[in-house]
Amino acid sequence: MRPCTLTNRVSPLYTPFLNVYSIPSTPPLIPAGLPLVPSLAPVERAPGLGDQVYQALRAQLRSGAIAAGRPLQEVQLAQQLGVSRTPVREALTRLASEGLLVLSGRSFAVPALTIDDAEDIYEVRFLLETAAMRRIAPLCAVDEIRAPIEEALEAAARAHETGDVPAFREAHAHFRAACLALVPNRRLVRVIEQYGDHLQHIGALTLDDPQIRTIVLDGLEQITRALRAGDGDAAAESTQRHLMHARHAFIIAIGLQDEEAA
Repeated sequence: MRPCTLTNRVSPLYTPFLNVYSIPSTPPLIPAGLPLVPSLAPVERAPGLGDQVYQALRAQLRSGAIAAGRPLQEVQLAQQLGVSRTPVREALTRLASEGLLVLSGRSFAVPALTIDDAEDIYEVRFLLETAAMRRIAPLCAVDEIRAPIEEALEAAARAHETGDVPAFREAHAHFRAACLALVPNRRLVRVIEQYGDHLQHIGALTLDDPQIRTIVLDGLEQITRALRAGDGDAAAESTQRHLMHARHAFIIAIGLQDEEAA
């Protein structure tokens, strides 16, 4: 019998001459500045649960679906939203820091505004929103830039003519958003939105009244005429009058007209 030698054994799959499994010991160099995989695009990061809960609750507050004084408890909200209590707590705390909720016992609630609250909030809105409209008026003289505002105005007019209250609310919100989208100072926009949200849940309810909708639509038309002309002062004055009507309707809606007269 011949002795067993290495040359008599079955050839292994891995050999230095024929190796389908081997990889280069040194990877090819990629020139500086070039992406590793050119076809890959950036991945959009999904908003965190806390932010999603915040946006959901904020939308409900803006629509007036959550009445003033109604307790909002973490456990119940977490069960309804299908999340843990942590993102709910984060969202409620954030809304409270913005003044949209207040701590009531062991839960949060929508604050019941007083006449002083309304006066303070509208004083801030008079200052900030008129400044914003004065700022964007020269830009709005260009038809293409002003187009989203015109579209929202037309939608509001159609909704008012047909008595479609939800569509009117939506068009009114789009008009406001289209104007704020043109404001270059995003810090100013954030403050305007924050103080607008304080009254949004009541303001949405006032639009149920057809007379109020007529006044609101007239205000939007006056603002738009000033923007078409690129007249900043006229846009600011129209916004001031529009907010004064909104303030009066708001005070009546929450039953504080007697305190206002006093």
